[in-house]
Amino acid sequence: MSRKLFYNNTCELCTTAGGELLWQDSLCRVVRVEDQDYPGFCRVILNRHIKEMTDLPTGEREHLMLVVFAVEEAVREVLRPEKINLASLGNMTPHVHWHVIPRFKRDRHFPNPIWGSSKRESLPHGLDPKLAQSLKLAIASRLDLGNQVVDMGL
Repeated sequence: MSRKLFYNNTCELCTTAGGELLWQDSLCRVVRVEDQDYPGFCRVILNRHIKEMTDLPTGEREHLMLVVFAVEEAVREVLRPEKINLASLGNMTPHVHWHVIPRFKRDRHFPNPIWGSSKRESLPHGLDPKLAQSLKLAIASRLDLGNQVVDMGL
């Protein structure tokens, strides 16, 4: 199996941040997706074009998942959703990334997946700027403390 590192100039996640940048290190970045139906929707995106998690060395897989878990924890603390959905699909964008999606009983698809059939009309609402800042700080506080995530032997 090749672990070749590369950049794909036709990949949206190689050519753009993929959302509002909240945090990053040498391996990955955390962005907030502006989605009126799912305020607080974040992505954890690998900083290079790799298609599958198992194409990453073990230490990088572990590092990436620690970032995903830290983002989930921060979203739960700040937004208090009913549930969190974690997903790594990549069918449309074959670049390793994780969706961290806060779910609320009032969201348009709950309890169905957000990619499924809508259960109700959307009542779009963006993330309040103060909550957005709180989320950014909560993520950074979990990931920047003593560079615990970075110090995993990468």
